[in-house]
Amino acid sequence: MNSKTEINHLLRMIRLERAEEVRRSQEILDNVSLEERRAKGITWHPVVITHEEIGIGEQLILDIERTKGEGGHKFSQGQSAALFINNAEGRRDKMLEGVIKRVRRNDLQLVIKTDSLPDWIDDGNLGLDLLYDETTYKEMEYALNRLLVAKDDRLAELREIILGYQKPYFEKLTYQINFPELNESQNKAVSHITSARDVAIVHGPPGTGKTTTLIRAIRHSMHEQSQILVAAPSNTAVDLLTEKLVEYGIHVVRMGHPARVDQSLWEHTFDARVESHPDYKRMKQLRKDAHKLKQKALKYKRTFNAEDREARRNALKEAKDMFYEARNIEKYILNNVLQKAEVITATLVGSAQAMLRFQLYDTVFIDEAGQALEPATWIPISRAKRVVFAGDHFQLPPTVKSLEAKRGDFDVSLFEKCVKRLKIGEMLETQYRMNERIMDFSSDVFYQNRLKAAESVRHHVLSNSAEAFLLQKPLDFIDTAGSGYEEVVKSSSLSKYNPQEAHLLLKYIHQLYEQMEVALPMEEVQAVSVGIISPYMAQVEFLTDQLSDYPLLEKYQKNISVKTVDGFQGQERDVIGISLVRSNPDGEIGFLKDIRRMNVAMTRAKKKLVVVGDSATIAQNDFYKQFLEYAEMIESYKTVWEFAY
Repeated sequence: MNSKTEINHLLRMIRLERAEEVRRSQEILDNVSLEERRAKGITWHPVVITHEEIGIGEQLILDIERTKGEGGHKFSQGQSAALFINNAEGRRDKMLEGVIKRVRRNDLQLVIKTDSLPDWIDDGNLGLDLLYDETTYKEMEYALNRLLVAKDDRLAELREIILGYQKPYFEKLTYQINFPELNESQNKAVSHITSARDVAIVHGPPGTGKTTTLIRAIRHSMHEQSQILVAAPSNTAVDLLTEKLVEYGIHVVRMGHPARVDQSLWEHTFDARVESHPDYKRMKQLRKDAHKLKQKALKYKRTFNAEDREARRNALKEAKDMFYEARNIEKYILNNVLQKAEVITATLVGSAQAMLRFQLYDTVFIDEAGQALEPATWIPISRAKRVVFAGDHFQLPPTVKSLEAKRGDFDVSLFEKCVKRLKIGEMLETQYRMNERIMDFSSDVFYQNRLKAAESVRHHVLSNSAEAFLLQKPLDFIDTAGSGYEEVVKSSSLSKYNPQEAHLLLKYIHQLYEQMEVALPMEEVQAVSVGIISPYMAQVEFLTDQLSDYPLLEKYQKNISVKTVDGFQGQERDVIGISLVRSNPDGEIGFLKDIRRMNVAMTRAKKKLVVVGDSATIAQNDFYKQFLEYAEMIESYKTVWEFAY
């Protein structure tokens, strides 16, 4: 095995994953009727364009409204979508692709990379489809091919070092790093980053202040480096880093499509900084005047003599010169905005855009690296002199749809490879989120028992009131074995759910609220956040539907979130309730085998964690057997029979 063999393997895995993504997307668009697509919420039809205007970079912004259908939909900000018309057979004929900038119940804005619409738009009978977007795959392939041919340059060196074929180098610091706002392990991590000349690794388990440590390291690195690139797999993670950097007065430019950026950060986006540039208005006016002049020159005339032809020629030349001047001003503005940035933030794929493609940064920081596909991680690395990884390979792995690609270890992140091969890095050891009883099981199974709870959270619970017995204990496992609470398969999606188990969990949380209303002041009850998690979408949907049957849960519904595990990544709640769903005589546990997802689910809770499941089914897996033993050891094991609802 060598680096080039590994890269060629990744290229094959990309092709498998792309093929599966295309297959799934195309299967829906081609084989599912228009009415079914509308029912699934992936198509709007019919739609009308209510307004259009030119935005940054001569992109067209369309206001689109659906005129039929009031149901829910899956359109959201940042997704790719396409306007279409149907042919005589009712199949999609012509398409115009764009990115969703803003979306409401029945209208949205679509940004298209053109300054004019095709003629067929006026034919009517328009629809809007959600699309598969292959930009990510193209950029990953480009990055890997560039990595493959790299020779005698910094990228070639980083390739060999990061993949473990050469040793990374660390300088001995001549001074001690001891920032007062950081704990010992966090300061060690910043020292590790500072001394690294090639690659540094920060392993941040849940609640250990990884973002705080990373921001401190970025600020420290800025003393010696004029510009830093900070990247992460998701827009949410990039937005968080951007927000934290801005809080310290750092001049940040957030790259990426404006539709994919949180609106609160708009002023820090590349587009917003371009629009606020002192030369922007002049550039826009020039372009507007040139467009008018061109239209006037090309206007049809009944009589057309030599003098008219000369005037038209001159007008077209003048318009061309004005467009040329406007483009030069725009280039100056774009370069000037980037040059002024102290930190540039972007998603992994977003760092591939043309403005950044050939930039070289002294340091590239990559957060949430454990969730990123390896080829995507190489995109920002190809612009780096050194790399800092931060993440946790015991939380959510990269999402892979192709079973064949998964068998080829495509779901193993570059971060995880580095941790295992390079044997370097610092793990953050003090966590500031959970009661230690919630933390201890995860610490033992995943983190070599090295985590310790900060004093501020070590013993915190919802209440110590003697009357509120459910609020005193930070952890409960409720065993449904022998109760007949069996899993059911939802026919439409083949996802599994467990109605009786769902009701048990909701009744338990309802009782929590009853006791909180007795033991706590109302303002404290109203501040309690609750998360309800299940690995199965059908159970999430069932739980969501049933919330209205519980008066107190409906009363506090704005504080209650019901999602799959992935929906809670990076978040925390005072109370977390988990429904494991699986209950069958064969001991089949399906998704539950992915114990990293369960690690994420269990470590979202701050003061109270309640897990509901069937021990007879789940205990055949070692992880859940250990969890049951842990619950018994700390006297948190309960049976369904103790809750006579």
